[in-house]
This record gives sequence, structure tokens and C-alpha cells, in this order.
Amino acid sequence: MNEILAANAEKTEEQGHPTAESLQAAREVGAFALRTPQKYGGTWADATRVARLLSELGRDCPSTAWVAGTCLTSKALAVGTVSADVEREIFADPDALFCGSGSPAGGHAERVPGGVRLTGRWASASGCEDATWAGVGVMLDGVFSYALVPTADLTIDRTWHVAGMRGTGSHTLVADLVVPDERIGPLRLPGPPEDMLVYGLTALGPVVGATFGALDVINRMFASDRKPYMTQYASMGESPGARHWLADATRLAHRAERTMLALAAAADAEGLTADDYALLHADMADSARDCRTAVELMLDLHGASGFTTSNPLQRFWRDVAVGSRHPHLNPYLATERLGAALRG
Repeated sequence: MNEILAANAEKTEEQGHPTAESLQAAREVGAFALRTPQKYGGTWADATRVARLLSELGRDCPSTAWVAGTCLTSKALAVGTVSADVEREIFADPDALFCGSGSPAGGHAERVPGGVRLTGRWASASGCEDATWAGVGVMLDGVFSYALVPTADLTIDRTWHVAGMRGTGSHTLVADLVVPDERIGPLRLPGPPEDMLVYGLTALGPVVGATFGALDVINRMFASDRKPYMTQYASMGESPGARHWLADATRLAHRAERTMLALAAAADAEGLTADDYALLHADMADSARDCRTAVELMLDLHGASGFTTSNPLQRFWRDVAVGSRHPHLNPYLATERLGAALRG
């Protein structure tokens, strides 16, 4: 799996969505069945499994890992929202790729004969070009609801033009159709703190993985005959400063991973309160910041050549920079939530 994802990472970015080979490799390790219910052939994996697998994927292709993470969220929101018959339909292939957006801001729904007319636009639907089903949030009769629609019935407006995570294909879904009543239902958000942690891990896992991918690049550089330019050192390892920077970057990467796994363990333990989540959300944001700081140190070590477009280091850097800015990893909102919890 790792070799396939790494070999296709550049092509994934160039074409704007994961290659068929990358999607198949992810599918074979169960990345798209992480939140398919077991009764339909999925794993409904615990948070620790989710975090580990997404970070493993992200180490070689952050974009593919990100698409797998958003698939998890879309499937988790669908369960219990639509009828049992629809669940059997959408989960007929437990490894099917889902995409979607839980935000109701861009959509409109109204009841009509035969179902619900769904119109509007939903941005940042990662994986939409390859997904079988899309879930979209919408207000229906004043109730926050979720509609499941075959992506073939939607239009994709290719609006995802960003510096990083270019291979996620996080474009805008456009709808103008009638959805059967049974494919739309009330969405229960916010969910339990454990669920919110898992949703956050779908963003953090690929970012942590990408940080270790960048560290792999730097460690290969240290193992080569590369030396610091304009110095008398015969290798990078001879420089005390370079060794110090490498140690700091490695420590930060591992601290981010430990935090991620601790968050996953907390989600698996269950029984969390809203105050617990406020503190854990702050930890999650810190983990993402550790990733950014680690990669910046690695860029200092590599120098300007790390920004060569053929160098995977710059791709990992851009992916970490963008992925770590996801709302789940937002540091000032996490601090705001924690401060509010501390003040009761």
C-alpha cells in the first residue's frame, strides 16, 4: 500500500484527485469502510484504528488519507439519519467512497410531490469526483437535516484551487433535483463528545502522517552525502546545529502523534463530558501546530532546494499547512471553547 500511494502522490496532486491505484490501495486496507456499520460488512473501527490508519496513509499521500477521512464522516452522519432500507442501499458496497458537506448554508430544501426538492451548492466536498454517494446538510421544515444523493445526480463545480491538499478534489457539489423522502432525515449535531473527537481525528490523522512523510524525506537527506552548503562539514550529520534541528523536528512529530493517539484513546473510552471535550479539542489544535512547527524546521534543514517542485518535501509542507487549518484544528476557537468551559 505505502509504495503505491507514494508512487502516485505526485500524480494525485497533478490530476486533482487520488489516482485509481491509490484509491484501490486505500480500499484494500479498509480505509473507506471505517464507518460502514458491521452489519453491512464494514468495520465501524474504533478511534485508535481510525487515527493510525489515516496517519499511515497520510505518510505517503496526505490527499488520499484526507479523502478517506471525509468518507468516514459522511458515512457516520448517514447512519441513523435515513431509513433502514436506504442504509441497506447506500452500504450495499461497504467499501464505497462517500463525500459530502454537513453545512446547510448553501442549500435549500422544500417539500414537493414525490419528495424534497433540493437545490444549492455545498463547497469543499473532498473526494466528490470519485465518490458514489454524497451527503449534504440542509434545513428542512426548520430542522437541520441530511440528504443522501448519488453523486451521479449532482453537478461538480471545480472550485478547489488551493496551495495544499490539491489531490483531495474538494470541489463544490451543485444540486437541483427531487430527493425521495426516505433519503433525508434529521441530523443530530453536535453529537457526543466522542463522535466530535473522531471527526477531528479525520483531519488530524492525515496531517500527522504528512509530518512523518516530511521527516522521511529529511532522514533520507541525512543518510545521503548531502552537506550544509557554504560550510566545511562533510555531511549534514556533522553539523551540531543540523542534528539539533533534526532532534527538535523529530520530537515535535512524535509529540503530535502521541497527542493524536491519546485523543483517540479518550474517544474509545467514552463517557466524556462537554468540558472534557473542550480540553481535548485544545490538545488537538496543539498537535496540529506541532506538525506545522516540525515541518518548518525540516524546511530550514533542507534549504531552498526543499521547495523544488519535484521535491516531495514541499508537497508535504503545503498539505500540512492547509490541512492543519481545518476548523476541527482551529487553535483560537479551541482556546475560546476551553475558556468558556473553564468559566462555566
